[in-house]
Amino acid sequence: MPLLLLAALAVSLLVHALFLFGADYRGFAERVEPPPLQAELKVLPPLPLVQPAAPAPRSEPVFRKKPARPVPVPAPVALEETPPLAPPPEFVEPAAKEAAPAPVMPVLAGSGRTNFIVVRDSPRMNIGRAVHQWEFPGDGTYRLTGMIETSGLVALFKPVRQEYESVGRLRAKGLQPERFRVLRQGRPAAEGADFDWDKAEITLLRDGSVLPVAPGTQDLLSLNYQLAYLPALEYGTSMGVVTGKKYERYALDAYGGTWLETPAGRFRTLHLRAAGETLMDIWIALDHGRLPVKIRFTDKKGDSYEQIATDIEPAPVALDPNTSGNP
Repeated sequence: MPLLLLAALAVSLLVHALFLFGADYRGFAERVEPPPLQAELKVLPPLPLVQPAAPAPRSEPVFRKKPARPVPVPAPVALEETPPLAPPPEFVEPAAKEAAPAPVMPVLAGSGRTNFIVVRDSPRMNIGRAVHQWEFPGDGTYRLTGMIETSGLVALFKPVRQEYESVGRLRAKGLQPERFRVLRQGRPAAEGADFDWDKAEITLLRDGSVLPVAPGTQDLLSLNYQLAYLPALEYGTSMGVVTGKKYERYALDAYGGTWLETPAGRFRTLHLRAAGETLMDIWIALDHGRLPVKIRFTDKKGDSYEQIATDIEPAPVALDPNTSGNP
């Protein structure tokens, strides 16, 4: 039985093979041998050399700059103002109030005047008169005027009249002139000066020159009244002085104290000497506002003229030399 199944299977496979591979069904009975293969080695001719083509020139890339686009400007936007926030309250130490500067009190309050006689030293004779007036109204300003003129027979042969004016302010260290003027025979002379203390300089009227000046500089008239504000005068001092024509530095030497008899009274005085264009000696009344009660001028020729006080308004208090101390 198994043999019959195997035979049937073989027949079935043979039939399927005929259908699949065509009519060449000689199959396994006749084996066809393939023709023999023959190999022959031949040398091939060399290949022709081919020159490589030159590379095309490489062009640099061109970059074109694009035109800048306009940037639109935004229209301003109105913002509503809001009040600033108040800072939180905090404790602040109260600042101490600065004391207002005390006003400078003038040594000579209000107004007054001193009359002088003018005496020539050699030969000794009365040749004229002089007047000094002062005004300290209490508003921090001052005004000084001076006048000297010949009188009597001298005025008939040589009439002379000179006037001086010094205007300025009263500072902590004394007088600070702002304008100095000179008149001759009642007419303005090209002498005097204007002070500019912000720039520390003066302008001379004589030629319009501008000169630097030191602090504390005085004019020829205010010099006599600045002495009331200078400390330790018994040791001497120095200061700049503007005359009618120039600016000089005066050294004031102290020559000690002395009692001085004048027609205006007896005064305890301090003698000072200022050496400048002329030699000027000043005797100041120590117990009456340091007013000048005697002034002597010595010119380049050696001629001397003295101004001696005849009366002072308001009148000074009479002093007893036995009780008022030594000069």
